[in-house]
Amino acid sequence: MHIVLVHPEIPPNTGNVARTCAATGTPLHLIRPLGFSLDERHLRRAGVDYWSMVEVYEHLTLQELWEAYPTGRFWYTSKKGRIAYSEVAYAPDDFLVFGPESVGLPDELIAAHPQQTLRLPMRPQARSLNLSNAVAILLYEALRQLDFPGLDRQWDPERDA
Repeated sequence: MHIVLVHPEIPPNTGNVARTCAATGTPLHLIRPLGFSLDERHLRRAGVDYWSMVEVYEHLTLQELWEAYPTGRFWYTSKKGRIAYSEVAYAPDDFLVFGPESVGLPDELIAAHPQQTLRLPMRPQARSLNLSNAVAILLYEALRQLDFPGLDRQWDPERDA
């Protein structure tokens, strides 16, 4: 799996996403421009000491990412998505793409990929979920379907003490 954040704006959200990526061994792709510097104190604090465990890739544009992974399967997330995230059969090398916190992914992108745009079901009054929560929900559903490859599924009292 791959997580893609397009123009992330809030350092703690990106730090939390990085921590989730570290815990799951999932590469994190950041599409510029970013709303912060990667060396910002708040970003590092949110990711705690996990940053060294994350494969982070920076791309100037989403187009650049597509060109770098021409056979990749991309799933876009939006409140305007027609498909519930739980209705998809994920593959190990899928890309889960999330937009900026304030506006989400562009309408043109969603309109161009309606069969690849996923929605997290929520009450109509709710505007959105927190970015790092949405990433965790989708990523763990995808990993669950794939039987959590490479992840410890059981508690080990000696290792986890």
